[in-house]
Amino acid sequence: MPRNTHSKRQVEDALRYAESNGWRVESQRSHWGVMYCPANNRLCACGEFCMTSIAGAPQNPETHARKLRRIVDRCLAAQAARHERGAF
Repeated sequence: MPRNTHSKRQVEDALRYAESNGWRVESQRSHWGVMYCPANNRLCACGEFCMTSIAGAPQNPETHARKLRRIVDRCLAAQAARHERGAF
């Protein structure tokens, strides 16, 4: 089942970025939704087992989108995938 599109363009772009890095995004959960890392590694740099909530109506959509991208970028699984592709 495809997920819902987020109403804030900046957040939707960040969610697509996460999905392109292998993250799973589930809408219609707590807040607007939740995104999960494919690795779910205890040692991951984000420190929260690579799971984070997505706000439905963030006070500042740009800041929230930046936060989501930062979580994806700091994830060990995403770093490993970028390293394999040669995109450091």
